[in-house]
Amino acid sequence: MGENDKTNNSFEGGLKFESEEKLDEPRMYKVILHNDHYTTMDFVVEVLIKIFHLTSPEATGIMMNVHKLGKGICGIYTYDIAVTKIKQVHHMAIERDFPLKSSYEEV
Repeated sequence: MGENDKTNNSFEGGLKFESEEKLDEPRMYKVILHNDHYTTMDFVVEVLIKIFHLTSPEATGIMMNVHKLGKGICGIYTYDIAVTKIKQVHHMAIERDFPLKSSYEEV
């Protein structure tokens, strides 16, 4: 071996490994449905079952929160998933001529 050939224990097969790498948890966002005076309760339950994959009793409970409290939390997701769920809600509402709105808030 020549003088320029050096062995570094932190390299293995040409790749450097860091043993103390720290990963942050992704930010989480709650998806919220908002009450209005036109969207039917049945449609809200349908949205919760189809888009958020909730059971009928879970969907009914959230729908009652939307109806009585003005809003209901559908789930908590990473940013990309939360935005996708909101787009799906709006698309489904537009297709059925309902003004149902949804939003997200950081947890």
